[in-house]
Amino acid sequence: MKQRTICHLVSAAVMAAMFVTSVPLFASEADDGMIESLFKKTYVYKNVLKNDAVKCEAKDGVVTLTGTVSDETYKVLAQETVECLPGVSRVDNKLAIKDGVSPESGDTLIRRKINLALLVHRSVNLSKTVVEVKDGVVTLKGEASNLAQKELTAEYAKDIDGVKDVKNEMTLAVIAEPAERTEGQKIDDASVAAQVKTALSTHRSTSAVRTKIEVRDGDVTLTGIARNEAEKSLVTKLVTDIQGVTSVRNKMTIEEAKTK
Repeated sequence: MKQRTICHLVSAAVMAAMFVTSVPLFASEADDGMIESLFKKTYVYKNVLKNDAVKCEAKDGVVTLTGTVSDETYKVLAQETVECLPGVSRVDNKLAIKDGVSPESGDTLIRRKINLALLVHRSVNLSKTVVEVKDGVVTLKGEASNLAQKELTAEYAKDIDGVKDVKNEMTLAVIAEPAERTEGQKIDDASVAAQVKTALSTHRSTSAVRTKIEVRDGDVTLTGIARNEAEKSLVTKLVTDIQGVTSVRNKMTIEEAKTK
């Protein structure tokens, strides 16, 4: 079963606080120009996609994404972010990958999903990690800031569908503590919601979870159905480690066991 995740964002007042604008914003009133403007103000666009050429055009609420990105990872996240903006009814994703190689098969698909998982989680560092995949066996190289980060990187990689084994060859490096986010690096709710959606759909253990997501100033509320308490706890753990998430309230209910 594919994950059924609904991106439910914030009220007009919160959106106005997220994006500096003098125009009151309501989901039902957001015109095409506002959609395009909001996308360009998201954390994903300004930071994750800053080295790519992504163009967003909206017409009657239907958004077309064109241009090029360096990896399928960024193509997916760009679409998820736009889908979480008010006024968007559908996204036509025409983004091309710079190298022109289709990632939707075998080892390349596994690598893309691992990269996506590492991108959205804050306790690991995709930019310092090299992911290699051959016949479903993943080799991790690069630098981790500490042993916990090294082990967590492997844990996230193991939870990707199709991975048979993980060889963790990452080295430990002493790095400076990360600086406080600048105003331009602060993560908006649309970007948070997009990252939560992609994380839950990417991880094998939560790919079938039926979840509704609400985000307000980084506070995430989850509702929906989990198969058991362990799955519910895992969802909380994964979402807590998403970039920009300040707190998680998991109100998911446990699916009633079917009687034989």
